Amino acid sequence: MTVSRAVNKPEQVPAATLEKVRKAIATTGYVPNLLAGGLRSNKSRLVAAVVPTLSGAVFLETVESLTAALAAKGYQLMLGQSGYAESREDDLLGAIIGRRPDGIVLTGVMHSEEGRRRLLASGIPIVETWDLVPDPLDMLVGFSHPGVGRAVCQFLHDRGRRRLALIAGDDERSRRRHGAFAQRARELGHAEPAMHLVSSPTTLASGRTGLQVLLQGDPTIDAVFCSSDQLALGVLIEAQVQGIAVPGRLAVMGFGDLSMARDLHPALTTVRVDGVRIGREAAQFIVDRAEGRGIAAPVIDVGFSIVERDSA
Repeated sequence: MTVSRAVNKPEQVPAATLEKVRKAIATTGYVPNLLAGGLRSNKSRLVAAVVPTLSGAVFLETVESLTAALAAKGYQLMLGQSGYAESREDDLLGAIIGRRPDGIVLTGVMHSEEGRRRLLASGIPIVETWDLVPDPLDMLVGFSHPGVGRAVCQFLHDRGRRRLALIAGDDERSRRRHGAFAQRARELGHAEPAMHLVSSPTTLASGRTGLQVLLQGDPTIDAVFCSSDQLALGVLIEAQVQGIAVPGRLAVMGFGDLSMARDLHPALTTVRVDGVRIGREAAQFIVDRAEGRGIAAPVIDVGFSIVERDSA
């Protein structure tokens, strides 16, 4: 009983006793059986998060913030990589739900029917992130991808760009951004934007190849919106190789505002999303629900901003 208190409620144990217990734990290499404790308390103190890729730096701020905010409340994060295919997310969700975490944090709102049924039937608190819809599965922290597409198109139009193009990943969230971009271009009287789709997760090499393909199809394009900063970096490199002045001849925009964006030459104009806030708000949602507190507003729109730098 004394060891249990020392492990779970150290503030209730005298300092001298606590020191003895901790020395014994260090000597024996003892690790508490969290599964047994979870069965007894009906709480695992574990939260599972699912991201499409660990190679894409755009999600790292959210993961780091989520981890820190949960740890501050005594919860640990288990991270899974789903890829961009529904079938892989379904397999991962089955494994996660079977372990009965205190909460699940998902990237995006597009899930298979089977995945939705499993999640809803589990009764586990769920937070969807990096997207925005009025009717989430449970709770949601994100922003509007179509809103990003429209705002970027308007930004380029307002700066005199008229031959617009896109290099975009083939995932669902990217498709909604570039679909809204193209729709706004039509509304503004532009020709249909040239488009080059690449596999997700996107890479620098895809950006270089994408610009080559776009210029072969229409050498007059004067602006390229990329669905990631990695793609935009590839475009900047290819433009330099071909002697294309940025932004004089070609404006380049990215998405994500990675740490490298401000240090490129020219510095990259991009779309900034507050990934830290997404992680923090998602953690608070999970902790509140896990500890029986009500949620007044289950949808939080963190918005986005265009960070204007030299490339556009």
